Amino acid sequence: MIRETVVTTRAEDGHIHIAPMGIREEGEYLLLAPFRPSQSLDNMLREHCAVINYTDDVRIIAGCLTGRWQWPLCPANRIAGARLQDTLAHTEVLVERVEDDELRPRLLCRPVHEEQHAPFHGFNRAQAAVLEAAILVSRLHMLPRQKIQSEIEYLTIAVEKTAGPHEQQAWEWLMEAVTQFRDKQHNEVIV
Repeated sequence: MIRETVVTTRAEDGHIHIAPMGIREEGEYLLLAPFRPSQSLDNMLREHCAVINYTDDVRIIAGCLTGRWQWPLCPANRIAGARLQDTLAHTEVLVERVEDDELRPRLLCRPVHEEQHAPFHGFNRAQAAVLEAAILVSRLHMLPRQKIQSEIEYLTIAVEKTAGPHEQQAWEWLMEAVTQFRDKQHNEVIV
């Protein structure tokens, strides 16, 4: 099972990098497997730690995919880094083992601190739709145009029926990214 989270890592210059990332449990470890190239991967290999943030604010995920990386942070408790200020919970991890791979290395991380910050009030179908659309946006360059279009048409139903202001804003950001990608493709074909 893959859980969609937001991972924060410390860059070489000290700034905090924020990126959506799926994680898995593997025994006592949390497994992170970012695709290369990845700033998160570079940071975790250098710093040997990260913070896994569990959030229901899909704006953060959509924002990171559309160039909006400025989210409030606060210091982590046990590692050199920071967590999202408005996350529901977070887990601080140390990278204990790296299984290298050209495309997607596997980082087995040991949790060293976990904390709850706010209650989880349940899912909204629009949140799930935004999450799926965010994954599509992250793969626009790999997927056929028709698949993208049919997925968006289906996901739009949940957004139109159940979105609150946060989900609507995240959806708009993602749809802008899809439009920009299509326009760029169209212009490249014309030239």
